[in-house]
Amino acid sequence: MNTILTITNLTKKFGYLTAVKDLSFTINKGNVYGILGPNGSGKSTTLGIVLNVVNKTSGDFKWFDGNTTTHDALKKVGAIIERPNFYPYMTAEQNLKLVCKIKGVDFSKINEKLEIVGLLERKDSKFRTYSLGMKQRLAIASALLNDPEILILDEPTNGLDPQGIHQIREIIKKIASNGTTILLASHLLDEVEKICSHVVVLRKGVKLYSGRVDEMISSHGFFELKCNDNEALMKVLENNPAFSAVKEKDHLVTAFLNEPLKSETLNKYLFDNGIVLTHLVQRKESLEEQFLQLTDKN
Repeated sequence: MNTILTITNLTKKFGYLTAVKDLSFTINKGNVYGILGPNGSGKSTTLGIVLNVVNKTSGDFKWFDGNTTTHDALKKVGAIIERPNFYPYMTAEQNLKLVCKIKGVDFSKINEKLEIVGLLERKDSKFRTYSLGMKQRLAIASALLNDPEILILDEPTNGLDPQGIHQIREIIKKIASNGTTILLASHLLDEVEKICSHVVVLRKGVKLYSGRVDEMISSHGFFELKCNDNEALMKVLENNPAFSAVKEKDHLVTAFLNEPLKSETLNKYLFDNGIVLTHLVQRKESLEEQFLQLTDKN
């Protein structure tokens, strides 16, 4: 497996505030990684450090084989970490020609990248006439001009309407399907669940989880239950080793599973123990529930 980026014990302090604390994870070629966490969790700081725009306090990071300087490595990286900033009175094509000159890329790449982001028909329109979503898509086209090995995106759908969000997500999936590794920072669980193969969960600069998204949500799920005596229900459930945790909120009992269990088996078990349910729903844990459980524990 080709390694793109290795982060080891990375720490960043701004005065008394620790934005990133002892962070370690590895990004391998061909995957879509999400750094997930609420605002202020250290996502943007982490991206800033590996892109050489923020100085680290301690720890280390290595691009590719570790023998490549950060300066040379960044020639193989495409990144959007701020709002798209192009010349408003120039067309999309004219703006991208400028980027090509800066990056030393042939102009022939422009149409190819505009096609990927769905802007080829608007290449002669001035940047100021673009919607926010189109501006973001042009920024992605610009970041792709040098055929990067990894594309880094900081909150790529921030501020967009539902249609714009959908378009950006589909473009990211298309880029990933062509073999480009992607690292994106997001505070949206939905985004990470729909786009990413791997996730790093951060809270206050500390890593809570790192691994595959499907492994994070591969628990056995949970039941939502109600009856006329929730106290008796909870007592029966707590004595059953099939359940890892039992909680009650707003008269709804949630029972998390340690092992597979069918709803009809549970219903019969409870009935045999004198519990008649008025409500039974079996659910699979979403990334959101996993995320909330992680942040609850820390």
